[in-house]
Amino acid sequence: MMAGRLFGTQRQERLLAALRGNGAVRVRDLAHEFGVSEVTIRRDISALAQRGLLSRVHGGATLPMRGGGPDRQPRRAPVRFTVGMVVPSLDFYWPSIVGGARAAAAALGVTIHLRGSSYDPDEDRRQISLLIAGQQVQGLLLAPSLEDDRAEDMLDWIGHLQLPTVLVERQPRRWTPATRQIEWVRSDHALGLEIALHHLRQQGHRRVGLVVAHGSPTSAHLSRAWQAAPADPTVSELLVLREWVTLGTAGDRDVIGRLVRRCRHAGITALIIHSDSQAIAIAQVCAEHGLAIPDDLAIVSYDDEVAHLADPALTAIRPPKSHVGRLAVELMVSRLLDGERRPAYRVLLTPELVVRDSSRPWTPIR
Repeated sequence: MMAGRLFGTQRQERLLAALRGNGAVRVRDLAHEFGVSEVTIRRDISALAQRGLLSRVHGGATLPMRGGGPDRQPRRAPVRFTVGMVVPSLDFYWPSIVGGARAAAAALGVTIHLRGSSYDPDEDRRQISLLIAGQQVQGLLLAPSLEDDRAEDMLDWIGHLQLPTVLVERQPRRWTPATRQIEWVRSDHALGLEIALHHLRQQGHRRVGLVVAHGSPTSAHLSRAWQAAPADPTVSELLVLREWVTLGTAGDRDVIGRLVRRCRHAGITALIIHSDSQAIAIAQVCAEHGLAIPDDLAIVSYDDEVAHLADPALTAIRPPKSHVGRLAVELMVSRLLDGERRPAYRVLLTPELVVRDSSRPWTPIR
């Protein structure tokens, strides 16, 4: 049955399944995936909210807050704590994390003071300092920039703030006295890479390449995992391509063209690409060069923010973004209630493989 022909009950069941898997959903994404109008999806969300099965938010829905029930809006728990949250962007990737954090905060009686930064350590410090100066927050949820040679200084500074801290999608590279009580929760991107590789091997691919973005914390995890991967007799060659490309910058089509030629020369039949914007750009230029996806080149995107909008829709690894935000708040509440009586938590969450049209089984040409 085509997605656009789903009955209302079937559509709502799929909506709830997507919500349980990701923690939050967006109206425009569901409308595209199900082949219906955004108005139809909004009606489905309203109907499910009336039954207490989800919570409506601007542009989408989140998992229901505790205390909700049929025919009423979920109740917010009495406020017990105020927590500051600093994220490097309020655009792609981070809204789902913030949405998950806010859903958990509402259920647990936490007020979140949110600030956006800009992947810059100095700006991170400024935003964190502004939160502390207000003397209203009892804890911090932070996603600081830790990819340059100032990372240890930043963590040392955070460790001496005398406030419970949970790093979100970040972790110290090593233990130090200053970080002994810093907790963290993040997606296990190394495992996500393994899942993508396993999927491509199952489809018959034996020469796989990795494309990552300079300066991205996620790409840094993927690159380290790629380089540390044990030798695998089923993979004759692993090629790491570190080009950052979009279609909005002059010369990027030439960069992608060179990348495509490298793939052909190396006999690569599949690429894992971070992030979605890069994957879509590469897929588009591949088509312009006469490479059919997935017949000539399979693609697995990493992030799954807009991978479904590509043509063909891209198979993707989806980090559990909403659950990262929810768990960060839960860890913070536990720390505020228990203090140092419990050990510091460091948590990895497993990403999900979402199979679409860009990675069908591959058969070598004889």
